[in-house]
Amino acid sequence: MRIAVLEETQAQADFVCRTLSAAGHTCHAFDDGHSLVRQLRSQPFDLLVLDRHAPALSGDEVLRWVRQTLAERIPALLMGRVSDLPPQDKDADDYIVKPVSAATLLARVGMLLRRAQREPVAEKEVFGEYEFEPGAKRVHVRGNAVTLTHKEFELALLLFKHLSRPLSRSHILDAIWKQAAGIPSRTMDTHVSMLRSKLGLRPENGYRLMPIYGYGYRLERIEKGES
Repeated sequence: MRIAVLEETQAQADFVCRTLSAAGHTCHAFDDGHSLVRQLRSQPFDLLVLDRHAPALSGDEVLRWVRQTLAERIPALLMGRVSDLPPQDKDADDYIVKPVSAATLLARVGMLLRRAQREPVAEKEVFGEYEFEPGAKRVHVRGNAVTLTHKEFELALLLFKHLSRPLSRSHILDAIWKQAAGIPSRTMDTHVSMLRSKLGLRPENGYRLMPIYGYGYRLERIEKGES
């Protein structure tokens, strides 16, 4: 899983990332809350680990921004000191007091990720004229069924769920191919090209699926009159 870590000190960030990476997760550490918020505007994560005493923008403030701004509910683990009062809201999915052992951290993170995975899959995800059925891996465009491979379906749904947000190649590899490297670079480009063709993701149909040089891809909705 792809986890964002915001900690008060570099030593604590190193400990958390080392522990989670050893368990097979992909960890991204941030020096301050503002840096994390900037990434959250464009990059999705599976879990947030937030220190209440992080510099510039605290874990509480970042979590408040996440819940008020982002459509998807990202599981969040809030960390604080013994002297802190417990959080007064329910924005956090779990709360632990530092110092925390590696075993406790892994147990709490594992619990949150399992809970998120157990949430029922939506029967349908509808984006205008595009209707996705995640359980059956089927998609209809303007009422017509379109045949996609499993990977094409997952990639298309990922792009639509993050409409107008740039997605990095590394994140797409993490989310769809479950790895950050190891597949030919052309594989992703081929899948994108097939989606553009099969789903009609072209300006004349109201969408633009475009590459971002040196970064990744973005799917955006084009209003009438735009080109």
